[in-house]
Amino acid sequence: MSFIVAIDGPAGAGKGTITEEVSKRLGLINIGSGSAYRAVALQTIKENIPIEEKEKIVGLLDHIEIKFEIENNKDIVYLNGENVTDRIRQKDVSNIVSQVSSIKEVRFKLNDIFRKCAENKNVIMEGRDIGSYVFPNADVKIYLDATAEERAKRRYRQNQEKGIEMTYEEILENIKMRDKNDKEKEIGALVQAEDAVYIDSTGMSIEEETQKVIEVIEAKGFKGE
Repeated sequence: MSFIVAIDGPAGAGKGTITEEVSKRLGLINIGSGSAYRAVALQTIKENIPIEEKEKIVGLLDHIEIKFEIENNKDIVYLNGENVTDRIRQKDVSNIVSQVSSIKEVRFKLNDIFRKCAENKNVIMEGRDIGSYVFPNADVKIYLDATAEERAKRRYRQNQEKGIEMTYEEILENIKMRDKNDKEKEIGALVQAEDAVYIDSTGMSIEEETQKVIEVIEAKGFKGE
């Protein structure tokens, strides 16, 4: 048996941070879509496939194995049996991962891999269409939201900490544009599943968000490992 938690929501709602926290506290395996795309990008590099040859990149997914595990309370990514958790964060992978993730056939095949990764395991995954498309039968579906203004404030604070110069107004405009684009995407559009629990995280701290999500999960009968 498996237990699946799907978390969707717009950019800046805290999905990644909350998913990571909940994963650690409840022992759920965090299936990272970003890490999966990076693994495909790494294999593209390993096989010396030019980024322009999309058909060959898509073909990679017929003979590669991507796995997600928890080891020593850390999320680990395996590519063909090799621990690539750190390798997929290196510059050469970062340089092409966006182009790889824009290939729609890669997205389709990775969704199948995500479903296979979840077989007989307790997992959590965040994104835009996890509850509506990737795992429509998930045990728990959560739509994590916040006002555009709140999300812009969070991103502004993050940028300040990282020394990134960008005004609050610029960030707010970018977030509104991102919301519109995400909701209108032909594939993987941002949508709240009909049976998802809606959580407005406006004004919440990370700890408060985490606890709220855990409450929803535990209400469905999962108490952690």
